[in-house]
Amino acid sequence: MADQSRGNGVAHLDDERLVFELPPLPYGEKDLEPILSAETLKIHHGKHHARYVETLNRLLTEQNFSAHSLEDIVRIARGCGAQGVFNNAAQAWNHSFFWESMAPKVSKPSGALAAVVASEFGSLEGFRQRFCAEGAGHFGSGWVWLIAKRDKLEVISTHDAGTPILDEGVTPLLACDVWEHAYYIDYRQDRAGWLTSWSNLLANWHFAEAQYDAALGRGQSWHYPAPKKAHEG
Repeated sequence: MADQSRGNGVAHLDDERLVFELPPLPYGEKDLEPILSAETLKIHHGKHHARYVETLNRLLTEQNFSAHSLEDIVRIARGCGAQGVFNNAAQAWNHSFFWESMAPKVSKPSGALAAVVASEFGSLEGFRQRFCAEGAGHFGSGWVWLIAKRDKLEVISTHDAGTPILDEGVTPLLACDVWEHAYYIDYRQDRAGWLTSWSNLLANWHFAEAQYDAALGRGQSWHYPAPKKAHEG
């Protein structure tokens, strides 16, 4: 049974230790070339993302957090001011969502999502322009998102580890990483070029459609894989 008497006022488990794992990429390291190189994916996923997950697991143990879903950890850590846990949990979540937001084959929105993209942005190209402008104009490190507030769409950006899953009634549909390590090997300082290539060639609209269906109450939104017992393989 969870004991809520210690640590940050957050439930933890006395009889087992659960850890989050680094999910594999949903495609091969070379599958996004030439838009995004295998070198970038290997370093970004295998080093940067992996470090967030490793640090998170250490902090959860040190600070007596239980292994809730990662989404719960993000919200609880923000609510109780556990900044280190929040930063690493949110970045672990954001990165996994980012990998899902890309696909090797070019896609376009269809059905209900295509209609609302046209309604909100005028056209798919209008969305791309809005998305790229938001990302290019974002000062410093962070993320650019297409989100749904129920049936309405918005393009937003968040700083550092900021994530829209903190906001009630918001479902993220797509995310692009605008931390420099996400694109510098391939695009150097050309963030606008990275965003243009991403929105034209990598954005996974099939994933966005599933997320939009979830926002409308038709199915479940994407969740980070559940934690496992530390001794499991």
